[in-house]
Amino acid sequence: MPSERKLRIKTLVMVFALVICANIGDLTLKSGMMEIGAVDLTAAGLAHSLWLTVTNAKIWIGIFFLLGFMASYMTVLSWADYSYVMPVGAFGYAMLTLFAVVILHEHVSTRRWIGVLVVCFGVLLVGMTRPRTTETETLDKAA
Repeated sequence: MPSERKLRIKTLVMVFALVICANIGDLTLKSGMMEIGAVDLTAAGLAHSLWLTVTNAKIWIGIFFLLGFMASYMTVLSWADYSYVMPVGAFGYAMLTLFAVVILHEHVSTRRWIGVLVVCFGVLLVGMTRPRTTETETLDKAA
C-alpha cells in the first residue's frame, strides 16, 4: 500500500475515532447536565451544582469519552496537517445535529439542516486532499 494511501486511511480512522468520542462525550455531558438542571450563579448554587456534577455518572462517562477525543486528536495531529484534521473533524457537527434530533428530541430547522449539508460538502472537499502537505524528517520517520 503506498504511503500516501496508508496515511490517508490511518488519518481518517483517527478522525472518525475523535468524532465518535467527542459526540458521545458531548451528548453524555448534556444528558448529565439536564439531570442536574440549571446552575444558579451564586456561591451556594455553584457549590451545590459542583457536588451534583462530581457525583453524576453521566458526567464522568462524558469526561472519559472527551479524554478519548483528546488522545485521538493529539495523535492525528502528530502526523496530519491541522488544516486537514479540523475541517474533516467538522463532520462531527453533522453527526451531533442528527444525534440531537434522535436522542435529545431537539427540533432542527430547515435552515440549520442546509447549514449541516454545506458543512458535509466542505468535509468531502477537504477529505479528498492530502492529509499532510509538509514534509519534514521528523514526520517522515513517524509515518
